[in-house]
Amino acid sequence: MALATRAAEHPVRPARHGAARRRAGRSESPMEKRRRRIFWPFLIPALLAYGILFLGPALASFVISFMRWDGMGEPDMVGFENYSRLLGDSVFHQAFANTLIILLVGGIAVFAVAFGLTMVLREMRGRKFIRNVVFFPVIISPVVLSILWGFIFQSNGLLESAFRGVGIPEGPNWLGDHLFLIIVVGLIWINLGLYVTILMAAVDQIPIYLYEECALAGATAWQRFRYVTLPLTWDVVTAAAVLWTIGSLKIFEFIYAFGGTSADMPPTNVWNSALFIYGKTFGGPDTGL
Repeated sequence: MALATRAAEHPVRPARHGAARRRAGRSESPMEKRRRRIFWPFLIPALLAYGILFLGPALASFVISFMRWDGMGEPDMVGFENYSRLLGDSVFHQAFANTLIILLVGGIAVFAVAFGLTMVLREMRGRKFIRNVVFFPVIISPVVLSILWGFIFQSNGLLESAFRGVGIPEGPNWLGDHLFLIIVVGLIWINLGLYVTILMAAVDQIPIYLYEECALAGATAWQRFRYVTLPLTWDVVTAAAVLWTIGSLKIFEFIYAFGGTSADMPPTNVWNSALFIYGKTFGGPDTGL
């Protein structure tokens, strides 16, 4: 009893506190000091380049957005007038909505089809050849692809000829009534090969025995995808999603060449944010905001 009382009055301190004090008081090794000295000489040039080429122009653009300036004369500070005019512009609303559709709907379609093709091609003979065929549009200029896309969907084009071949005398007016839909489908087709290649490279790193164990356990294709493929490729999927987000916000050539003519820009109902900036500056008759 007395021993228990003394133990309660003087509890033993956890050993981890002593170990923590010893680690805190321990000096760095010479190797760690050299690593710290080498770290900054390699990092500073990259930080300077990033600051000059990215952060500096971004900050300058933000400041200029509060001015009325043609880039040549003296800038005139107008405050939030540019933003109020932008928010009141119906063309901007349409362009912003189209950009979101390309980003979200197009992105979901690209990754869904890419994963589907990846699962099919994984077990297919000659998958390398098929992967190269799917990847081919990625290396072709978007302007050339827009011309090909026009041959397919124009009046009396390849698609209408195919309709007539199966007994359908007249198909929909694709370019007149469904222009933006055709543009989104074309963007999915153009970018699909890149993401199929990225996802197939990630799936090829998954050990085959995991799929064999799923087959022995009676797992369905959806269960194999949900519990094996997707978790083990999630890092690659997130990186690919970042690439798609960046790329979808900069799409310009395909929409411009496919929806426009040699004398005019595409109609404003198919503009995205990149075309809006071009059209409202010097690309169209309605210049300036």
